[in-house]
Amino acid sequence: MLPVVIVAGLHADARRTVVDSLLRAVPRSVALHHDLTTATDGTVRRVLRDPAHVVETGETPLVNDCACCALREDLLPELERLADSGELCALAIVELWDSVEPQSMAELIGTRGADRLSLVGVVTAVDPALIVPYLANGDDLADVGLAAARADQRTVGDTFARQLEYPPVLALVEGEAAADPTDHALLTQLHGTARLITPMDPDLLRVVTAGFDIAAAAARVHPATALLPQESDHDGVTTLVWRSRRPFHPGRLYAALPDLACAAIRSRGRFWLADRPDTMLSWEAAGGALCVDGLGPWAAALPEDAWASLPANRQLAALVDWHPEHGDRGQHLVFVSLGLDTDALPALLESCLLTDTEYVAGPMAWVTQRSGFDELLTTA
Repeated sequence: MLPVVIVAGLHADARRTVVDSLLRAVPRSVALHHDLTTATDGTVRRVLRDPAHVVETGETPLVNDCACCALREDLLPELERLADSGELCALAIVELWDSVEPQSMAELIGTRGADRLSLVGVVTAVDPALIVPYLANGDDLADVGLAAARADQRTVGDTFARQLEYPPVLALVEGEAAADPTDHALLTQLHGTARLITPMDPDLLRVVTAGFDIAAAAARVHPATALLPQESDHDGVTTLVWRSRRPFHPGRLYAALPDLACAAIRSRGRFWLADRPDTMLSWEAAGGALCVDGLGPWAAALPEDAWASLPANRQLAALVDWHPEHGDRGQHLVFVSLGLDTDALPALLESCLLTDTEYVAGPMAWVTQRSGFDELLTTA
C-alpha cells in the first residue's frame, strides 16, 4: 500500500511550500501535480518531481471537455504506477491544482484506489493574510482563469471556503503580508476543530500523515451532520448561530436572499421552507454568492422502516435536534464575519419565518405558497 497525502489550496505559494517541506522530510517521496492551466489547449499537463528536480512530465487529454475530469481519470493510474514501483517510492504527495477541492479527490483515492493506495492525510495550505480577500471574493472562477471545467460555476469565495472546512489539518504559511489576530480568529471560527500547523513545525510529517477518515470528513461538512461553528466573538470576528423551530415563508425568505447572502463573509447550514415540509435544504454562502440545494428528506419525513437505513451519524444528528411536533425539521444557520451586525441579522431572519397566523393555518396551507425557490431549486 502506497501512502498518499493530498495538499490542496488556492494559495499556490503556500501550497508549494508545504509540498516542498514534506518532500524534504521523507526520503524517496515524490509530488504529483496536474496543471489545469493548459486545458485551453485540450490537455492537462502532469508533473512528477522529487525534492531535487522534475522526474518526468506528461500530458493527458481532456475528458468530456473537462480538465478536472481528465485529472480524475489520470490520477489513479499514475498513483498505482508509483505503488508498483515498490521501495522506489515511500510517499506520494498529490499537489492539487488551485481550484480543485480536496473532498472529491480524497473520495476518489479512498474508494477506487483502496486496494493499493492508503490515503494517510489531507491538508489545505493557507496564507493567513489572504483569508479575508479570498473568502470575500465573489468572482466566478472562470473570470479569473481558475475554472476546472467549461461548465464550472463556482466562485473564488465558496471554493476557498470548502477547501478550508474539509481537511482536519490546515498548514499556515506566512506570505509577503503579515497576518493579524483578526485573520487567525477568522480561521479558528470557520474551522474550530482543525489542527493548525506550519511547515517549519517538527511535527508536520506526523500530523499530516496521522491518518484520514473519509466518512468522518464527509460527515463533518455535510449540512445534515456538519460540525458547524459555535457562537464566538473575539479579535473583531463574530460567529452567530441562529436556530428556529418554525419554517421560513418561502416568498419572504427569497426576497431577503440578497441581503442574507452578503450579511457575512461565510454562512452555511440547513433550513426548512414551509412549502417543502419534507425536504432538508442546504445553505452555503461566501463572498456574497449563495447556493441552496435540496438534500433529500428530513429524518422525520421518512417511514419508520427507513430509519434504520440512515447512517448512525445521521440518526444521531436527527435525535439531537428532535422536536415532539416537527422531528428534526428546523433552521440551523451559522454566520461568520468581521463586523457582523448581531442585531439586524437575527431580526431579518425572524421576519422571514411564518407569522403566528400563517403558522396556525397548518402544513396543508403552507404547501400552497409559491416563490422564486420553485425555479431556483429546480435548476440547482
